[in-house]
Amino acid sequence: MPTALYTQLLDLACGCFLLAAVLVLWFRQLGAIVKVFALQGAALAAVGAVLGVHAHRTDLVVVALGVGVLRAVVLPRLLWRALAAGGQRREGRPLVNVAASLLAAAVLTLLAYAAARPLVALDPTPATRALPVGLAVVLIGFFTLVTRRRAAAQTVGFLSLDNGITMTAFLATSGVPLIVELGVSFDLLLAVLVLHLLTGRMRLAFGGTDIDDLRELRD
Repeated sequence: MPTALYTQLLDLACGCFLLAAVLVLWFRQLGAIVKVFALQGAALAAVGAVLGVHAHRTDLVVVALGVGVLRAVVLPRLLWRALAAGGQRREGRPLVNVAASLLAAAVLTLLAYAAARPLVALDPTPATRALPVGLAVVLIGFFTLVTRRRAAAQTVGFLSLDNGITMTAFLATSGVPLIVELGVSFDLLLAVLVLHLLTGRMRLAFGGTDIDDLRELRD
């Protein structure tokens, strides 16, 4: 793959990856949030595939395909089923409003670029120059996790954080071993299944999954 095409494809995939994390903070419809999460999973898989094709590494391409199937298809489908079973379509008023959340995302992105600057200076390749994107998504995913009220939106924040960690591993080490990625991915799948069951139980017992409402419960 020519270097210019490799750089352009990598930058495009990383841009879509970061944009998806920001859009999660913008949207209030839970269905739209799940769709954006699926887009982020596809962008993550694209990053791994581009790195694998450029480095002529079949194992990395296989890992990227596995990541794409799990994080762009399987996990979003499970989240869709949870939303359909609950009947809740819209995120309640978040702890931080949309405008402030977008401003916080911009600040966190700048912080990530500042923190990654020494690492990029050590080996300024197209992959290492994209490292701040992975770090920014980790921070934005954590911010989403702590500021959203619905369990489904918090789950997306947690999964987005993990996507950021996986992206950072792809870019910093040119991929992770297949067995490691499979182990992490199955852990994520198990976590989402457990969260799906728990939110179903919460919905049956309390009529909703709004975290603030649940905090008001007393014995």
